[in-house]
Amino acid sequence: MNFGNRPAILVAMGEELAPFLENCTQIGLPYELGGIETITAKLGTKEMVLVRTGIGLVNAAIGATLALSRFGATGLISAGSAGGMGEGVQVGDVVIGTEALFSTADATAFTDYQVGQIPNLPARFRSPAHGKLPKADLAEERVHQGLIISGDAFVWERNFQAMSKLFPDALAADMETAAIAQVAYRFEAPWLAVRGISDLCGPVAADDFIMHIDNAAALSAQVVMETLESGMRAR
Repeated sequence: MNFGNRPAILVAMGEELAPFLENCTQIGLPYELGGIETITAKLGTKEMVLVRTGIGLVNAAIGATLALSRFGATGLISAGSAGGMGEGVQVGDVVIGTEALFSTADATAFTDYQVGQIPNLPARFRSPAHGKLPKADLAEERVHQGLIISGDAFVWERNFQAMSKLFPDALAADMETAAIAQVAYRFEAPWLAVRGISDLCGPVAADDFIMHIDNAAALSAQVVMETLESGMRAR
């Protein structure tokens, strides 16, 4: 997939930013505005914009808008950690989000809207890579691709069953990707989400089902960097 000559990588937390900084060959001075930290950098010869947005939909939307409008980003990648939802998705896997929606949006009181859809916007935001990323080009067998749901309500044991019923094909849940996808839609920019699974959203039996945020972030960063370095294009 082609993100242009200056993609932006957006993460919520410093732990998710760290693996990118560790692998960059050049790092500019941080720029902070409204609590959003932005750093221009190079990964090999590839220019990029690194953005630490903070947690949540509004923070993610602000960071994505800054990356595109102020720093000239040519595409958006939502990176970091997420909770696993889909059957077969395990802690330590990576989910590539090629679709996104808002898990807590509900305008179904009005005609023709679906759960998860913001009025006057698509029912799902689809990446240009949707249905076009061949599995052979991905890093490991434990990489899944499909729907990520996002909301300001954390998905855990108490609401997992309801969310799974509403969105049976959801692979993972986070609190940023759908907002980044909406900004990309408005700016007509390509986007993709690459999230390391740090925990499972439903009932779990033991701490064995939880991965430290640093490790999940490193998995996400590995797939993002391989994607950029390979120049993966939708087919």
